[in-house]
Amino acid sequence: MARKISMKQAINEAIDLEMTRDPRVIMLGEDIVGGAGGEGEMDAWGGVLGVTKGLYAKHGNRLMDTPLSESAYVGAAIGAASCGLRPIAELMFIDFMGVCFDQIFNQAAKFKYMFGGKAETPVVIRAMVGAGFRAAAQHSQMLTPVFTHIPGLKVVCPSNAYDTKGMLIQAIRDNDPVIFCEHKALYGAECEVPEGSYTVPFGEANVVRDGKHATLVTYGLMVHRSLEAAATLAKEGIEVEIIDLRSLSPIDWDTVLESVERTGRLVCVDEASPRCNIGTDVAAQVAMQIFGALKGPIQQVAPPHVPVPFSPTLEDLYIPSAAQIVEAVRRTNAGGKR
Repeated sequence: MARKISMKQAINEAIDLEMTRDPRVIMLGEDIVGGAGGEGEMDAWGGVLGVTKGLYAKHGNRLMDTPLSESAYVGAAIGAASCGLRPIAELMFIDFMGVCFDQIFNQAAKFKYMFGGKAETPVVIRAMVGAGFRAAAQHSQMLTPVFTHIPGLKVVCPSNAYDTKGMLIQAIRDNDPVIFCEHKALYGAECEVPEGSYTVPFGEANVVRDGKHATLVTYGLMVHRSLEAAATLAKEGIEVEIIDLRSLSPIDWDTVLESVERTGRLVCVDEASPRCNIGTDVAAQVAMQIFGALKGPIQQVAPPHVPVPFSPTLEDLYIPSAAQIVEAVRRTNAGGKR
């Protein structure tokens, strides 16, 4: 039975269901317990934004507070995964990846290859991504493209609570390392989510809006900005198709290419810095594989290539807007509707 819950609740529910189902699932992170052992276990913090609140009371010492050392506890999670457990490591902010990057891209991502397919590393690394939280440049980056560059890692970034729950359950059950990116600005966004357990497979994009004049390819928060833009464009008679990639590695190239072949126009919308982001990857693949189908120039909407500003006014200007997406669609000559 479906009911409306937030993305934050969906994450909590997915972890709870999987910890109940499989005793091998454990969780490590900074302040994910924080405060337990005081006057009441229900007062445990559940992470910096309370995403895992209440899970310690249910699952006890399978949730472990760690020192402020990402290299230590992410490394421990990767080691535990190689020894038969199914750890979830909360990196808190994806910006802290630099501290533990060697463990992720030189160890976890390569174990299966190094040991001839005999080694499995079923670890999930959860991390908050994205701007809009007034958290300054060291806590606001969209670093999803960095991980998609690494063979051996799976990378996902859902845009709604339904996908979040299903993809997190899929990630926990997956036998490969998964970087699970959660946009902090979407934690409160609600939609209908079934109460029971279900999975959303990786490598399958979701067409969230049908259209015939242009294709918008995006993910995360930008799905919602793209939907706003589509509503504006519809008033002008321009119908855009919006593809929510959801899974960034692997990517569902078939859905992207089929849509662009049909519409003849492509706009890539990505909150990550414009150099070598997901949007540029999509643009390159479309240009290489179906250039002849294009009726207008490929466009990209992305922030400027600068650190995320702390100033609220500047941060709002930094994040791609629906108005910028509308203008990008117009630049493809979608208004001509040829």
